[in-house]
Amino acid sequence: MRMIYAIIRPEKLDAVKKALEQKGYVAMSILEITGRGEQKGILLEYRGENVEVDTLPKIMIMMAVDRHDVSKIIAIIREVCRTGHIGDGKIFVLPIEMMARVRTDETWG
Repeated sequence: MRMIYAIIRPEKLDAVKKALEQKGYVAMSILEITGRGEQKGILLEYRGENVEVDTLPKIMIMMAVDRHDVSKIIAIIREVCRTGHIGDGKIFVLPIEMMARVRTDETWG
């Protein structure tokens, strides 16, 4: 099993959920986060003055998946989220040592 953490633009969330669901990947956790990377924030005008916002809203999708599905899921996320501009996001994949379902006492790993 692997844990996929995908950090994406908020406006891409619905499209990613739909594309993943069409391929049979429906289980995920979604968090609203803020962060900064190469983009380093943006400059906004507020009441006639420039204000630097150095962390931007992002969405983090967390998915526990079979290791054989990782490359397919990454390909779907990349296809949907790529705009070609800084701030498109990042995807991290980590091993899962163990997973336990609360309702049924099933365990994996």
